[in-house]
Amino acid sequence: MADADLRFGGEDVRLRCLTDAAGILRRGDRERVEAAMERISQRFPQLFVAVYSGALGEVANIRQFGFWLLNRSAFEDLPAEKPNEAGILLTIDPESKAAGMVFGYLLDPFLEEADTFECLSRAHAYWLEQRYADGIVRALAHLEVILRKRSRQARRDPEHFQRRVVPPAMMGDLVRRIRSGHRKDELVQRESEVEK
Repeated sequence: MADADLRFGGEDVRLRCLTDAAGILRRGDRERVEAAMERISQRFPQLFVAVYSGALGEVANIRQFGFWLLNRSAFEDLPAEKPNEAGILLTIDPESKAAGMVFGYLLDPFLEEADTFECLSRAHAYWLEQRYADGIVRALAHLEVILRKRSRQARRDPEHFQRRVVPPAMMGDLVRRIRSGHRKDELVQRESEVEK
């Protein structure tokens, strides 16, 4: 983070979850993208998805920029108790024709770099045709499929998805919430209390 702060600044950035600084979304596109973002938030209320488009200029590493932006953003349209560590950020630079997807460390047990590559691959053909909203919606739809799959896997084998550097109570809370519909809350709650 210190390296990223040196390149991009150490101050927090105020953004909305959907920030189209590059102006790539046409009339009506914004609603479709927001609906795709909202579907993930409804299915996984402990997570959030953000999309940022902007001309990044001399930024050589869009992943590093995305990592910095996710960590430094104060999202105006999110509840204060929802941490950036539970966020997924899609960054698009239409000028350099680059895109990246990063996620907070609470999602480390559930997402891998290959997953984000798959999501971006689903959008690539649309973005080449400058159909940015279509590409974003496709990428987010695939992300939802991956999260649902990992949620099912976490229900079957929760120990596999526990992150060893996160305090067990926090991880138990995340696993509990990822279980769709908050089912089996009591069991995970008891597991978390035993681990404390």
